[in-house]
Amino acid sequence: MLEICTENKDGIMKKKLSLILFILTVALNLKVSATNGQLSRNYVVIGAFSIPKNAIDFTNSAKQKNLAAEFSINPIRKLFYVYVLATPNQEAAIEEAKKLRKDPSYSDTWVFTGILGEEEIQKGADTNPVTRETIQVVKPSDGPANSQTDVTTASLTQEPTISVTQPVVSSVPETTAPAVVEEIEPGSKKFLFKIITSKDQKEIQGDVDVMDLDKTKPRKVASYRGNEVVNVKPANQSGNVSFVCEVFGYRKLQTPVNFNQPEATEGITVEENKAVMPFELVRLKKGDYAVMYNVYFYKDAGIMRPESKYEVNSLLEMLKENPKYKIRIHGHTNGNAAGKVISMGDSKNFFGINADVKEGFGSAKKLSEERAKVIQSYLVSQGISIHRMQIKAWGGKRPIYEVDHNLAQANVRVEIEILED
Repeated sequence: MLEICTENKDGIMKKKLSLILFILTVALNLKVSATNGQLSRNYVVIGAFSIPKNAIDFTNSAKQKNLAAEFSINPIRKLFYVYVLATPNQEAAIEEAKKLRKDPSYSDTWVFTGILGEEEIQKGADTNPVTRETIQVVKPSDGPANSQTDVTTASLTQEPTISVTQPVVSSVPETTAPAVVEEIEPGSKKFLFKIITSKDQKEIQGDVDVMDLDKTKPRKVASYRGNEVVNVKPANQSGNVSFVCEVFGYRKLQTPVNFNQPEATEGITVEENKAVMPFELVRLKKGDYAVMYNVYFYKDAGIMRPESKYEVNSLLEMLKENPKYKIRIHGHTNGNAAGKVISMGDSKNFFGINADVKEGFGSAKKLSEERAKVIQSYLVSQGISIHRMQIKAWGGKRPIYEVDHNLAQANVRVEIEILED
């Protein structure tokens, strides 16, 4: 009897030790970040983009291939990362990245360890899954051939650096400058799109879209960043294109150009083998509408994703700059089906899902109202009078596309109407 009890005690002790070892293993895999007390995660990244719209297109393309793609901003690189897995288990992420690399479309897949979407986070590491080495430089897929985003060694884990030959991710020793190999497609031309305010000639961060005018319906073929030299690819043989600049808070400006002879267009000059094209933007006027293309929401939630902060702050800047402005915030959803509606909690986290969020059930109109209200609440928290803002909830009554269209995500949007200027 005594022996049986002893064996039972030994068995219990072994189980306890096994449990302790399991907990320790899980704790090590979680890699608790000291920054803000949050958990670092391991993201399997398939692309990096400087322009949010391009990240959205790439995400949707990956979803069509049955990948669980999402995107979020990397605050260290200031790039939008498209990823297909986020896990506390680094080994699982490494193995998944290796599998994806076998697909030619995702041969540059890598692993980012850190926290995406948090502006305050200043540490993280990009890792080549094959060599396990830290990647020092990430080149955005939609950036010009001579554009790279450098990161100081202090913001990365202290591992040896390597040279990576893939087109999206590259690395250089920290003691030397990045070696830049400029790849220019035949027929491409250098452009400098100067995006500035008409009022005081101040530079504005923004993009320029290239529209192919040879199509029955003009079609966007590419986007390029403003205020830096970029290599613009030809859209067609005739050269008939339109350059469109639409920056939130300003009126859209578009100019037809013959790409083969850009200097023939009034206002475009050629300086040092590059075409310089100015876009002098003016603020919105009474009666104007502006779509907040770069404001995104969590699924079923009236809560913005962190990457929305830049454009919402652009709206804030516009209202502060023009104290006579009064606006109406229009909320839209994709479809009219009722469902779960998640609202911001008492912690007032406008750009993240906290434990105190309020979950309920409501109509599509209710969800669109919550999304318009969260923007209004943020602006009020930043000193804008609530009396300068109205709310209009549409639900899915004013879609841009059919609800089952491959671009239907564009139906989920917020529009700003200028009531008074």
